[in-house]
Amino acid sequence: MAVGGRGSHKKSKKGKNTEPEIIKVRIPRKGQVLGEVEQLLGDRRMSVRCTDGNTRLCRIPGKIRRRIWIKEGNIVLVEPWKVQAKERGDILWRYTYQQAEWLEKKGFLKNLQEE
Repeated sequence: MAVGGRGSHKKSKKGKNTEPEIIKVRIPRKGQVLGEVEQLLGDRRMSVRCTDGNTRLCRIPGKIRRRIWIKEGNIVLVEPWKVQAKERGDILWRYTYQQAEWLEKKGFLKNLQEE
């Protein structure tokens, strides 16, 4: 008989965990806003509709460029530039679907939903 031939499959969990999963979410600090990506423009730039009512041309800085992949409709954390603060900004973070739901439930995204 061969060792490890039969019965070497992974065991599946029968009972599902019904407890809510604790999610760690990065909350905007002073000078940062949340936004939703409206359009990808190429060359690591995109149009983002922010919670303060402005639509900014945002870029992904080089230090996080290869770490995150952003698509249209993603919720992102934006830091407006010191110059042209109402028109331009940098993307600092992309939220997962679960984190975006948590932000919406806590009221951080209410200004995005109205428009």
